[in-house]
Amino acid sequence: MNSDVQIAGDPLAVPHLMPPPAAHPSTVAEFAGLARRIAADRAAWAPLVRYDAVSRWYHRLRTGPGYEVWLLSWVPGQGSEPHDHGRSSGVLTVLQGTLTESQAAPGATVRRRLGEGDQRVFAPGYAHEVVNESLEPAVSLHVYFPGLTEMPLHRPAADRPRCAEGPRPAAAPVR
Repeated sequence: MNSDVQIAGDPLAVPHLMPPPAAHPSTVAEFAGLARRIAADRAAWAPLVRYDAVSRWYHRLRTGPGYEVWLLSWVPGQGSEPHDHGRSSGVLTVLQGTLTESQAAPGATVRRRLGEGDQRVFAPGYAHEVVNESLEPAVSLHVYFPGLTEMPLHRPAADRPRCAEGPRPAAAPVR
């Protein structure tokens, strides 16, 4: 009796033999992909956007195990203060308009213009400031993993007291 098993065709083409797709992202690349998929579905997010001349508008769009997705709008001149995202990593994706990201580096400030479709991926503790310096409103998508629990503000070195002081807790989400 022959015990060899032979399968005709490609066994990976048989769905029940393949591992099931992950229900939720778990790697940086998968979170960036999630942000790109959401960005591509303009009909789903565009009707939710609101613009507020007094403060930046934000809306939690989605949550999953250990992550959350936020939609933000920025009218011209609006921005965040310098901040980090605590223990959260993240993906920032510009959905509409242009934003400018500034990051303090030794001896300089690195500034990046981010246009529609541009993404920035960051690790825990990454400090930056984001501002809409254009004359048009902007919309961005932010994915945080784990979900955002703190957003310490950073003051410029000239504004810091000479004694040691830890980061100030944010009173409200500053995305």
